[in-house]
Formats: sequence, structure tokens, C-alpha cells
Amino acid sequence: MNDLASRRGFLLAAGLAGAMAGLPAQGVTQEVAAPGMDPNATPKHRIRFSVIGLDHYHIMSMTAAVKRGGGELVSVYATDPKQIADFRKQFGDVPLARSEDEILQDKSIQLVAAAPVPDQRTPLGLRVMAAGKDYLSDKPGIITLAQLAQVRAAVKKTGRKYAIMYSERLEVPAAIKAGELVQAGAIGKVVQSVNLAPHRIGAVRPDWFWDKARYGGILTDIGSHQADQFLFYTGSKTAHVVASQTGNLNNTAHPKFEDFGDMTLTGDGGTGYVRVDWFTPDGLGVWGDGRLFLLGTEGYIELRKYVDPTGRPGGDHLLIVDKKQARYIDCSKVVLPFGSQFVADIVERTSIAQDQEQALLAAELVLTAQKNATRPVTA
Repeated sequence: MNDLASRRGFLLAAGLAGAMAGLPAQGVTQEVAAPGMDPNATPKHRIRFSVIGLDHYHIMSMTAAVKRGGGELVSVYATDPKQIADFRKQFGDVPLARSEDEILQDKSIQLVAAAPVPDQRTPLGLRVMAAGKDYLSDKPGIITLAQLAQVRAAVKKTGRKYAIMYSERLEVPAAIKAGELVQAGAIGKVVQSVNLAPHRIGAVRPDWFWDKARYGGILTDIGSHQADQFLFYTGSKTAHVVASQTGNLNNTAHPKFEDFGDMTLTGDGGTGYVRVDWFTPDGLGVWGDGRLFLLGTEGYIELRKYVDPTGRPGGDHLLIVDKKQARYIDCSKVVLPFGSQFVADIVERTSIAQDQEQALLAAELVLTAQKNATRPVTA
């Protein structure tokens, strides 16, 4: 009887704790982050750009970012009628190019944004750069170390940009705010990043999604976001992979697929741990409960990027604890600067939106981790 009463007491206490988790904690200040820049400001520069490849719908946010920054969308080249219809539904009656070559030969086009099947992104980018244009690829922008060597050689030879849209940092308001706080020294020197990135498979996926030879493997694909964040927040200019593992733990009907991976990284600015998976349960209202933890010498930051399971609505939640206080910051109103910065970079030949070496180092880390990954003992 005493055991039963104790168990009931424990469950009641746990239930109350869970309910309270969604409420403001005592002593935690609540604030809303300022936009950071005028969302209605007229872009400083204008460029003409086209889109090639609509196989991953990240291209929608990529295109929107360039347009916000001052990009004039000239044309799109794709062959799938549904993809074209969906793209035009969002961006209007965009002219359909008759061929890829039509875009590459148009000297007025300064940038090509692209999201074809991942194994086609590097070959396309090399053709774009050879044609004298800058390139913005969906992630993963590169799926083999041989492709990476080709990209680095082409960047050096052509002087063009091979940008990769690491959207989990560049297109997430909470991640932008975290960068501002880190650069302001709000938590001292960042010594470690921990990044958890669960994803949901969903009901319908194209054939290439299940083939590691086409998408590069789970660390190459999803992990590229996290390698980018590790380098950015720790300020690492050099880095290497300490250990990595990948596995197919619950999708054995697709033997060429990977649904789990993790890796440990270290750099000249700090260390990092990354876990990626395809195990988001159906009970979550969004595709993934992405978390980022930044440990500093004088505090720490946690991002709940897309959802707060404890009850706060929406996404872009940031929690920071420093020597003085604990704060919760709603980052939903922070304006995304990538589009305007990237367009300015194209015109001015600067590297404010994305550092080229850092973007390619992130790719090198995940490609190395993927190549050398062991299998989990439970696989």
C-alpha cells in the first residue's frame, strides 16, 4: 500500500512538473527580440537570377531569400509539371527556360539557385561557375570528397561563389539571434556546440531519397547543417572529425537508406557533437524538434528552433543563462539577413552572408564523417 501511494505521489508530481514546464519559470525574464533590421527596407543592390532544378522544395525558401535581398527572378528550368506548377504558384508565372543552356548563356544572369537531386548539384554548379555566374545550392551541395576537390579547384580558377544554403542557421530567426549574442560575448567564449536534428520521413518520398548514392548519406545530407553551425558558433577555422557512426535501424525495406547518424567534431575554436535521425514521432506537430545547445565559458544558450514541446506556441525560442540572470527570448520577429547580404556579396564580391572556406569546410567535415562512419552496435 505504501509503495502504491508513493508511486501515485511520484506520478502526480511528475504530471505537475510537466504541466509547469510550459509556464514561465520563476526568475526567468521574458523578452521579444528586436527585428535587427527593417523588414521593409529597399535592398541595396539588384541582381538577375534564375533557378535550375526543383527536386527538393528547399528551393522555395532559397528563391524567396534571394528575391527579398534584391534578386529579380528571370526564369526557371525544370521538367516535372507538378514541380513547375508548385513553383509558379508561389512565385507567379515565371518564364520557363527551354534548356539549362539557355540560362547559362544569358550573360545578364548573375546567379543560379538550384535544388536538383543531390548527386547532380556539384556537376551543375561547376557548369554554372564555368559560365561566369555565382551558384547557390541546396544542401548537401556536395556529396563526395572528389566533388569537393573539383569545387575548390573551380572556386580558385573562376573566382565565382559556390554557396550552400545551410538553412538551419541562415534561415532560422533564433539561430540569427544566437549568432548576435555569441559575437557580443554574451556567454563568453563558446567551447562546445551540441546539435540534435530529428526529422520526419513523411508519407511520400521520391526514389532518390532512399538511395545513399544519390543523396550522400545521412551525415552528408542532414549533418551538413550541423557542421556549418559548429564551425560558425565556435569560430573554428580548422576542424576534424573525432568519430562518427551511421545506421539503418528502422527502415530495412530500403537497404540503401540511413535513418540515424552522429559525429563528434573538434576545431581550433571548440568541440561539437551532432545527432541526426529520421525518427520524429507522429505526435509532434512539426517535422522535427531541432535543438542547439551552446556552452560558453560564462553561460549557455539553448535554441528550440521549430517547436517547444513544453507549451510555448510557434518556434524560434531562445533560452540564455549568464552570470546575472536567466532569460527567455522570443526570436520570431528577427529579420533574416541572408538574402540582402548575399545579393550584396554578389555585387560587391564580399563574403558577409557566407564565408566560402567555412562553407566548404563544413562539407569536408560531413563527407569525411560519412566516409569513415562505423555502424551502431544495435544495427
